[in-house]
Amino acid sequence: MKVLKEWDVKVKLVRTKRGAVLHMIELEPGHFYLEQNPLKDSKYGVAYRKIKENFPEFYMFWEIKNNRYTGKLLAGAILEKKEIDEFVTLLAKTEDFKKFEEILEEIEEMEEE
Repeated sequence: MKVLKEWDVKVKLVRTKRGAVLHMIELEPGHFYLEQNPLKDSKYGVAYRKIKENFPEFYMFWEIKNNRYTGKLLAGAILEKKEIDEFVTLLAKTEDFKKFEEILEEIEEMEEE
């Protein structure tokens, strides 16, 4: 792999005006990802609450650049394979994905500039 761009990333725990404690991933001033507020009674707030009930290690972050939502979402979790199988099955509503071969790609070495 060759490094194309690098960021100094800060992860912060913030409290909103309404009292929600959320994670923030700051890439640079004015550009960050803010965790979905699970207390918010909105489409994504309710969905996030329900997902977190079953998958507490799952996170959703909205990209914010220059004080505006970009419409991009960073979502993910650090899970064991058996946990992600359950998650994927739930999302796909099928067990068909288990028919496919599990292939782990070889990790490339980092190139120094």
